[in-house]
Amino acid sequence: MTDDAVAPDPLPRLRRICLALPEVTERPSHGEPTWFVGKAFVMYSDHHHGGPLAFWCAAAPGVQEEQVEREPERFFRPPYVGTRGWLGVRLDVDLDWAEIEGIVVDAYRQVAPRRLVARLDAD
Repeated sequence: MTDDAVAPDPLPRLRRICLALPEVTERPSHGEPTWFVGKAFVMYSDHHHGGPLAFWCAAAPGVQEEQVEREPERFFRPPYVGTRGWLGVRLDVDLDWAEIEGIVVDAYRQVAPRRLVARLDAD
């Protein structure tokens, strides 16, 4: 992307992906849009504490380490929740929205009750 190009705001698209999942709600947490399915599973981070434009999400054990090692320019260990294995996903780089959707769905699966995961799988 050139300096002259202005990337569209990724928040509306991320919001649509999150809210399309069963029984997801959105409310602010620490001043940022956050999506919940009982517990938080994705948090938007608009340069939170000087970090990149990104989202932080729940991740399966080992995923954070694998992604950060493989692509540190796209993935990072976020503050606060990184110690619990959450993954930071940069939104200020070229984005593959199919991949972003997969990451969000995986985060949902980590937090959602089994009945909602079953509902997701049935759709």
